[in-house]
Amino acid sequence: MRYNKLGTTNLDISIIGLGTMTFGEQASKDEAFKIMDYAFDKGVNFFDTAEMYPVYPRKETQGLSEVIIGEWINSRNIREKITIGTKISSSHPKGIGYTKLSWIRNGGNNLKFDKKNLNEAINSSLKRLKTDYVDLYQLHWPERNIPIFGNLDYDHDYDEKEWTPIEEVLSHLNDLIKTGKIRNFGVSNESPWGIMKFINVTKNKNLKPPASIQNVYNLINRVFDISHSEISMREKCGLLAYSPLASGRLTGKYLFGKKPKNSRFLLWPGRFDRHFTKKGEEAIKKYIKLAEEYNIKPNILAHAFVLSRPFLTSSIMGVASLDQLKENLFAIDVKLSSEIIKKINDIHHYDRNPCV
Repeated sequence: MRYNKLGTTNLDISIIGLGTMTFGEQASKDEAFKIMDYAFDKGVNFFDTAEMYPVYPRKETQGLSEVIIGEWINSRNIREKITIGTKISSSHPKGIGYTKLSWIRNGGNNLKFDKKNLNEAINSSLKRLKTDYVDLYQLHWPERNIPIFGNLDYDHDYDEKEWTPIEEVLSHLNDLIKTGKIRNFGVSNESPWGIMKFINVTKNKNLKPPASIQNVYNLINRVFDISHSEISMREKCGLLAYSPLASGRLTGKYLFGKKPKNSRFLLWPGRFDRHFTKKGEEAIKKYIKLAEEYNIKPNILAHAFVLSRPFLTSSIMGVASLDQLKENLFAIDVKLSSEIIKKINDIHHYDRNPCV
C-alpha cells in the first residue's frame, strides 16, 4: 500500500480508501466485516462513509453503514489505526436525485449546514460510529444551486433559496474542531468557485483549510481535470476520487445491456443513468480494447489510471463483496507506461467526459 498526506494535515492515508455505501444494503454486516478486515490487513486505513448511507438511501436503513463500521471498530479495537471520513447531507434547491432526504434530521428540503444541523448530524454520526471524533468531516454536496450528479451546466437561479453562507459554515466547523468532535473537514461534489471560496475564507480568518475535495473521477468522467486539478495541486487540497470505475461500468460487465445480479443498476433502475450513455458505452469499449492489448483487466487499467493522477490523495473503492475488493486492490501494483497513458488520453480527447 502507498500513502499520501491528507491535505496539509499530518495524517497519512492509504491511496486506496474503502467506500462503504454498500454496507447494510448490497453488503450484509457479515460481508462488510470480512471486507473491512481484509482491507485493513492490506494496509487500507481510510474508511469513507456518510450519515445517509447505505445507498440507495431509505428511511429504514439510513445510518446503517456508520453503525456497521462502528461495531467493527469496537470489536477490533483499532480506532487510532484508521482514518474515518463521514459526511453531512444537505438539501439541494433543485431536488436532484436522492437529495430529498426527508427522514434525516426531519429535513425534507431544509437540511442545512447551520449550527443546529451540524451539531445534530455530527452527534448522531459519532454515536453510530461508536467514537469520540471523526478524522475528516465532509459536506456531502453544497446547499446552493450548482450542477451535480450528472449535470455540467451552471444555471443561475436569481430566485435562489437562502443557503448558509460559507463564512458561517466554516465558523461552525471550526467550533467542532475546537471541541474535538472533528479533526479536519473537507468538501464533496463541490465546484471550483466553491472550493476556492472555502480556501480564501480560511486564509483570511486564519482557520484550518479544507483537507480534501471528494468528487467523481474516472476514465469517462475527467471533469476534475479542467479546473479543479490546478486548485487541488496549488492549494494542497487533494482529491478523494469516488466512482473510480464509474460504478462498475468500466469493468465492461454492463456492456450490451447486461445487468449482473445484485448490481445497483439492477436493484435501482434509472437511479444511476449518468453512467449509461451511448457515448459512454463507445468509450468503455475502447478502454476495454486497450486493456486487452496490454493484457490488463479493464477494471485494473481504469483504477491504475486514477491512482496515477498527481492530484489524487485517495481513490475510494466501493465494493459489495470481498472478491471485488481482492481483485481491485491489484491496481496498487500496476504502473501504467507513458505509452498506455498516451493511448488513454487519445481516447479521452476524441470524446471528453462522455459520462458526467
